[in-house]
Amino acid sequence: MIEVHNLSRYYGTFCALKEISFSIANGEVVGFLGRNGAGKSTTLKVLAGLLAPSAGTVKIDNVDMTEAPTGFRKRIGFLPEEPPLYEDLSVSDFLRYVGSLRGMSAQAIKSRLPEVLAKAQLEDRADQLISELSHGYRKRVGIAQAIIHRPKLVILDEPFSGLDPAQIRGMRVVIRALAEESTVLISSHNLPEISQTCDRVLVLKRGRLVAEPDGSSDPISPTIGGLAGGVAKNHVSLTLRGDAGAVGAFLEASPLVKGHTLKARAGLVLAYVLLNEDAPEALVEALVAAGIGVRRVEDGLAIQLEDVFLDLTEDRK
Repeated sequence: MIEVHNLSRYYGTFCALKEISFSIANGEVVGFLGRNGAGKSTTLKVLAGLLAPSAGTVKIDNVDMTEAPTGFRKRIGFLPEEPPLYEDLSVSDFLRYVGSLRGMSAQAIKSRLPEVLAKAQLEDRADQLISELSHGYRKRVGIAQAIIHRPKLVILDEPFSGLDPAQIRGMRVVIRALAEESTVLISSHNLPEISQTCDRVLVLKRGRLVAEPDGSSDPISPTIGGLAGGVAKNHVSLTLRGDAGAVGAFLEASPLVKGHTLKARAGLVLAYVLLNEDAPEALVEALVAAGIGVRRVEDGLAIQLEDVFLDLTEDRK
């Protein structure tokens, strides 16, 4: 649905993006990661139709942004990190106004509005002034304005920033609901939420795409490809005392374990484990019975994502 081929973007002589290529299918929720200055914002602005590429092509639903810029932009919904809201309007009035800016008829807006309010979980805030809303609800209004016109692609820039844990959980539900009718691209520094919300991730480093999952890797592989299907369950991260060889042999033989990777660090063994079922307690009990000391047990998927992200984006001399 989204096809990016050899995309480059220069600011004068500075190359912000260098020949990046990727594709995203209909209905996917994809995380877009990279350290500050990696080129994420530039890429999002190009995909949103706010910047023209210096070279390469970008297509959404087979519409080329250079050849048909108006048709291209009609297929996009964009939520900046700070939502562009009119605080003196009610939620419904603001969405009607945005719909009119998008060229929608009054009847089309009337028909679409209840569905948009439901997707963004704003039904009970429809008549409330935006100035009276919390930060979390303002984010939801920002999403609602991005989807009022049924875009093919929804771009969300830092949708989790500034949210409390309850709001984050609600935002996760909202984002997954968007995938029922749109492809969703999320740029965020919240790695645990990326791991729980997205189907896969793309990683930028210094303007280049350094990793793109293809979904074919082992789900526990210590590469970004192993994070395809990021919403998978039964991952656990273990910090263990013992010999790495012995730990590996134990995990290889355990009927509880579907896959694993190991790293030795400062006399300890860090194990990322994919279990056959959600039973980390049984694994810990079996490790202790085998004489392997268990120092720490944590959710493994988010930690693995953070570890792989740092490995991919760090500067090595």
